[in-house]
Amino acid sequence: MSNQNQLAIMKKNVVDVVENKVREFQKAGEIHFPANYSPDNAMKSAWLILQETKDRNKRPVLESCTRDSIANALLDMVVQGLNPAKKQGYFIAYGNTLVFQRSYFGTMAVTKRVTGAKEINANVIYEGDEVDYEMVNGKITNLKHKQKFGNINKDKIIGAYCTIVLDSSNVYHELMTIDEIRQAWSKSQMWGKGQTEERKGSTHDEFRQEMAKKTVINRACKRFINSSDDGSLVIQHFNRQDDAIVEAEAQQEIEENANKETLDFEEENIEDAEFTEVESEPEPQQQTEKAEPEPQQQDMFANEGPAF
Repeated sequence: MSNQNQLAIMKKNVVDVVENKVREFQKAGEIHFPANYSPDNAMKSAWLILQETKDRNKRPVLESCTRDSIANALLDMVVQGLNPAKKQGYFIAYGNTLVFQRSYFGTMAVTKRVTGAKEINANVIYEGDEVDYEMVNGKITNLKHKQKFGNINKDKIIGAYCTIVLDSSNVYHELMTIDEIRQAWSKSQMWGKGQTEERKGSTHDEFRQEMAKKTVINRACKRFINSSDDGSLVIQHFNRQDDAIVEAEAQQEIEENANKETLDFEEENIEDAEFTEVESEPEPQQQTEKAEPEPQQQDMFANEGPAF
């Protein structure tokens, strides 16, 4: 069977199933997409990207990953209203499991969609900057930051913060020290055991400011979105995706340690904020907060034939 025929069969068995599932959600009133979002266009973009995406062993993910994981990755993407063509997320293989991992642009997009936030901004704090704020009922309020141009130095970052603005009277702040930021980075598989600072020449070192802002934005959005009372399908998939990543990473590490292989992810093609933003390996880190319940993948193929 030719490669084109195999792709056509796979598309029918996976993409069409996901599209039908999304239509069911829409018909039941469980999901409503923004006026400027087309699920069909997002799926077409994703399918084109998937055909070119390879795992760490340079094998096409459409061959090496399970059908269920491919379908769930696509479903997570669509339900959250994201499009990989807009750099709002990436398809990443962990062993034979494919996951859709939001970029921080995607995390901001979902946060704005769910909460109605008007702005999401972040900045870095350097030695010598003046930072003042109040704590009211455990929340940071009235955050003020004065910075002198001469203080800007990536080697003198002491923290970062993110501000989510709903309206003039409702503002949420997330503040992280550089130690907390590095702790988040240490969760990445590209951060060596016992490593306490950025490796010289690494992405975390070269683009430290942007990586710090990315980290605090992700934490702020996740905490803020999960503090809402919205139990919508969007939030369920927002959190299911993160749980799936944690599970897939753990499973991959178990399998590779069992084979006595050393994890050795190449630090390339990593999302670098405003820089070239392409990602084929795990982000360097978006901190993934581990949720208590085991992630549950939807079995959309219970009545289907064997996986290809």
